[in-house]
Amino acid sequence: MAVIVNIDVMMARRKVSLGDLAAQVGISPANLSILKNGKAKGVRFATLEAICKALDCQPGDLLEYRPDAE
Repeated sequence: MAVIVNIDVMMARRKVSLGDLAAQVGISPANLSILKNGKAKGVRFATLEAICKALDCQPGDLLEYRPDAE
C-alpha cells in the first residue's frame, strides 16, 4: 500500500486510547480501528478533520505516502 496511516503513532504521542479518540471523533471504535490499521478504502474529510482536532495535529501527521517498490 502506498499510503501509510500513522494514527497509532499520534495516539501514542498524545497518550489517547482508541476508545477515547473514537468518542471524541464520533465514530465507532471498530471503524476507527479499521482506519488505524490501514484497512479502510477511504476516509471522509469530516472524519479526518475531527481526528486532527482531537489529536492536535495536521493531516500530514496522520497520512504518509511511500511509493511501491517496482
